Amino acid sequence: MALTPLTTDLYELTMMAGYVNAGRHRARATFELFVRRMPPNRSCLIAAGLEPALDYIEGLRFKPEDIAWLQALPVFAGVGAPFFDYLRGFRFTGDIWAVREGTPFFPNEPILRVTAPLAEAQLLETALLAILNFQTSIASKAHRVVQAGAGHPVMEFGARRAHGIDAAIYAARAAYVGGCAGTSLVEAGRRFGIPVSGTMAHSWVLAAPSELEAFMTFTALYGRDTVLLLDTYDVAAAAAIVARSGLRPAAVRIDSGDLLALSRMVREVLDRGGLAETRILVSGDLDEWKIRDLVAAGAPIDGFAVGTALTTSEDAPALGGVYKLVEIEEDGQVRRVMKRSTGKTTWPGRKQVWRMVEDGRAVRDIIGLEAGPSPLDGPGFAPDAQPPAGAIALLEPVVRGGVRLPQPPSLTDARAYRAEMIALLPPGFSRLDDPPDYPVDRTEALQQLIDAAGVIG
Repeated sequence: MALTPLTTDLYELTMMAGYVNAGRHRARATFELFVRRMPPNRSCLIAAGLEPALDYIEGLRFKPEDIAWLQALPVFAGVGAPFFDYLRGFRFTGDIWAVREGTPFFPNEPILRVTAPLAEAQLLETALLAILNFQTSIASKAHRVVQAGAGHPVMEFGARRAHGIDAAIYAARAAYVGGCAGTSLVEAGRRFGIPVSGTMAHSWVLAAPSELEAFMTFTALYGRDTVLLLDTYDVAAAAAIVARSGLRPAAVRIDSGDLLALSRMVREVLDRGGLAETRILVSGDLDEWKIRDLVAAGAPIDGFAVGTALTTSEDAPALGGVYKLVEIEEDGQVRRVMKRSTGKTTWPGRKQVWRMVEDGRAVRDIIGLEAGPSPLDGPGFAPDAQPPAGAIALLEPVVRGGVRLPQPPSLTDARAYRAEMIALLPPGFSRLDDPPDYPVDRTEALQQLIDAAGVIG
């Protein structure tokens, strides 16, 4: 479904109307998007969804029918013409900084920063959160599943269990960023260049006069790329049919039962039949814990397909990312603002996140003011400055003056970047249970702002 300017919560628009009515809509505001708390069992989160978010921002236009519909809402009955005139010419004109897709990150670290006229920045909140929260959630789950696979490829097979087909398409994208080798969803493959993979359903076998004929006709069509599904009736019998039939499938798939015992049995049958090169793939309600146990037991499994648990991030289905105002400039005065609600505190000012690396390992992250002193006591950070040795600045410019910067990294680049950045993290971060804490500190300048009780001139 194409997103429109009305893909937003009503209060974003009522606030925009208020800003226009008060003449404040062009005040320069900075909002930051971050996650307050880590979901259960997560050692880190994997940023995803940036490019779809930028696609949305780039195309933001209010059509005449959008404006007419808003004018008919009772809530806007008292709103004057200037607001609707403003919407007719609406374009995003601000700046956006963001971490690269595939970046591991931690609570309270901004992964996206918007600096723009107040009304423009306000409108983005709902869609940005929906896009980035969802895809980051799925990429983070995919990372766990891939880590559990210990080098065995993992395919995303969850479209039919996703919360709608749009969710399925973007879940496939996020899973690929998170390290999955591909997807079963053809449209995601076409749209994003993700490798696609599939076998056959049990219905193919059930529809054939016999299991042997089902296997032979499929192999006649797909040759060396054939993957045969073994568990429609009896896995042992199906494996024996394959072994004695003269067929040479690329792989066989088991979708149910005791996958450890069945994979061992099938491997033995195939090897005896001269099919040592035929791979064994498994699926069927898998998650990272089940995959971990199969790998630890030495199951002769060559690849995994994961559906429901991945595409819905089943154990942590909602990520609590937020988008909060941290700074506003009006009449030449900059105010760094801070929300102090219990359990929902924010930190003031435009911020950067530095990842500190020593001897090839990330040792901690430091959150500081974007234009403040560096964590290594170096010079202040101008927007285009290079970080000092030993620090990686995670937020990078992606939009300037409403213009998207060219040549965004590909999804393949994002996957490689995730692997590179994960390799920097301390040992133990591949654990699925009780992951270690990673230190995230604040600079002294930021801490002084926080201590100053909320609003700093």
